[in-house]
Amino acid sequence: MQVPAYLYEIILLLYAASIFSYFIDFIQKNRKANVFAFRLLTLVWFFQSLFLLQEMIAHAGLPVKDVYEGLYFYAWVLVSLSLFINRIYKVDFLTFFLNVVGFFMMLLYIASSAYEREWTQTIPFMDEVLIAHVTLAIVAYGFFTLSFVFSGMYLLQFQLLKRKKGYRWWTRLGDLGKLETYTFISITIGTPLLLLSIVMGIVWAYTTAAAFYWIDWKTIGSLTVLAVYAIYLFLRLGRGVRGKSLAFYAIAAFLILIINFFLFSTYSSFHFNG
Repeated sequence: MQVPAYLYEIILLLYAASIFSYFIDFIQKNRKANVFAFRLLTLVWFFQSLFLLQEMIAHAGLPVKDVYEGLYFYAWVLVSLSLFINRIYKVDFLTFFLNVVGFFMMLLYIASSAYEREWTQTIPFMDEVLIAHVTLAIVAYGFFTLSFVFSGMYLLQFQLLKRKKGYRWWTRLGDLGKLETYTFISITIGTPLLLLSIVMGIVWAYTTAAAFYWIDWKTIGSLTVLAVYAIYLFLRLGRGVRGKSLAFYAIAAFLILIINFFLFSTYSSFHFNG
């Protein structure tokens, strides 16, 4: 499909923002986030349908003659199902995961087409995917760092209150409940950003000449970090774990992140090796 690359970039941005909003709704049951995500996804579906219709008219049939067109149609089907499910059945977690798969398929289609069909903007587009992958990961790490700081402050405040010492620090460190909430919010924002970053990294690696291995320290480390923070959210929301034990968990999660960032990067076969 001869669609300008910048239009696909707009679709991907809308799609990524929709997934992020669906995640916020999934975690916090935020109605405004759900409505915003639905509207963004509707825009994505509108653009996808427009390009699909254009291709159907041009070729007098569904554009499924090769694997790349099949990926596009697959992504369109997933978005259509997601909108239907979100509107009729209100199954939040299904909508979120369905869109993560749809985003992966859409990005894979665009990246694959860029190489196979020799787009004139191939290199800039793939560079942008790589930059987006790294940027999202670093921003996610920034929010995880915030969660680490809030958790440390929580534990310090907890000890001061328990020993009834350091009165002048009590007001400066903040309320225990607020510190725990700030930790939760930081991780809630960082987790979908890291998920999107990993999806972009995998697609970039598969569609370029870069050597990519699933059994690579950096790949395993990044997936582990994502799983560790997902478990944090599960413990808080699913198990009702709160307080000191959850603060210790958040600090331990950050230490795993640090190990992944510095140590695993050293042993990676393709990250930071030029």
